[in-house]
Amino acid sequence: MTHGTRSGRPVAPGRHAVVVGGGLAGVTTALALADAGVRVTLLEGRPRLGGLAFSFRRGDLTVDNGQHVYLRCCTAYRWFLDRVEGTALAPLQDRLDVPVLDLARPEGRRLGRLRRDALPVPLHLGRSLATYPHLSLADRAKVGRAALALKGLDLTDPALDTQDFGSWLAAHGQSARAVEALWDLVGVATLNAVAGDASLGLAAMVFKTGLLSDPGAADIGWASVPLGELHDRLARKALDSAGVRTEVRTRVTAVSPNGNGQWTVDVPGETLQADAVVLAVPQREAHDLLPAGALDAPERLLEIGTAPILNVHVVYDRKVLGRPFFTALGSPVQWVFDRTDASGLREGQYLAVSQSAAQDEIDAPVAVLRERYLPELERLLPLTRGAEVRDFFVTRERTATFAPTPGVGRLRPGARTKASGLYLAGAWTATGWPATMESAVRSGVSAADAVLGALGRPRPQALFEFEEAA
Repeated sequence: MTHGTRSGRPVAPGRHAVVVGGGLAGVTTALALADAGVRVTLLEGRPRLGGLAFSFRRGDLTVDNGQHVYLRCCTAYRWFLDRVEGTALAPLQDRLDVPVLDLARPEGRRLGRLRRDALPVPLHLGRSLATYPHLSLADRAKVGRAALALKGLDLTDPALDTQDFGSWLAAHGQSARAVEALWDLVGVATLNAVAGDASLGLAAMVFKTGLLSDPGAADIGWASVPLGELHDRLARKALDSAGVRTEVRTRVTAVSPNGNGQWTVDVPGETLQADAVVLAVPQREAHDLLPAGALDAPERLLEIGTAPILNVHVVYDRKVLGRPFFTALGSPVQWVFDRTDASGLREGQYLAVSQSAAQDEIDAPVAVLRERYLPELERLLPLTRGAEVRDFFVTRERTATFAPTPGVGRLRPGARTKASGLYLAGAWTATGWPATMESAVRSGVSAADAVLGALGRPRPQALFEFEEAA
């Protein structure tokens, strides 16, 4: 029996790949292999696809576990959206525009904006920086000089990975205020770490790619529907159309070579044979499934730390925020997004407060978080005063991302292992990106590319168009 693919080409029955893990990395791998004519089985332990970017029901609401955004420079994730026919459901800003509220300033003068003009790099941010009210004139001038120094760094230099971003910023004249009001404003959200805890290599990659490569690179996009619509329903539809066999609630218990160049994958009640296996699971799970000898130093996977993200969800009885999102200074609050329409809320307003690098709060009781964040939202948003809080709840991802600490680069493995036919994928692998949806998709493309090379299959041109776009 042959399965049809998206391109209409029949799938050769003799070439079978098993992808373990149904997050963005695994779904990408499966789609890429199926598009190239490989028969694919995708196995996911959870009851849904999407990994850590998912949705769930709470009463009448459909809630994302956390607020996820992407940038125009995220060419791989944009390819993914296009491949699952979800691009229109996660639109990009026409032009970067980030409202920044500073509670330390008097009311009426609290709002600043980081936005770009239609000018070449670095002039595209010049006017915004020159008029940014949350930095002194001296700080603004020094920020410009640091940005130019950052632009000059060589991202291929392994020494960058051993240094921390905070020390580099201090050495380039950046005050504590500049770090808070600009560098960490962007860095904490993208790296899930403050500057002092982040690898200079990863931080430089974020700022060079997002702010110093192309004028529109940092334009922000986010889903106007629940993430499950994109990463589960549409992904499943695309996988089905490509002929992929997708099994959820199916946890892999063992992966082993069977001696004749093939692999055996054990799940409860079934044993699968495969020409190639891709482990697209978190690093600790990958470590536990790796057969002996697959990596020179498998213990390094356990040395890759993790960092948490906390999301606070508040439903008010009325509209209290007139813009899609904002970020805050002088407050524990980091980024606040309006999720009213996306969640299906019919009246009132639903705000999601996204807190990265949340080590100090990830295990705090809901009552403590309520006492901390509701007054902060009242300080930031005057219209909340007198509004009724109809619901308040918290979602926690204790291992949301890998920790982007100095030295993490040497711990991140590539797609290929030393075991022929066994490959790795996941945002934590050596993509050059921090732990983002973009990194996850890129890892899936890399793993698929490695599998196709080993199986002697041509790369589907459409899959790698985003590389040229980058």
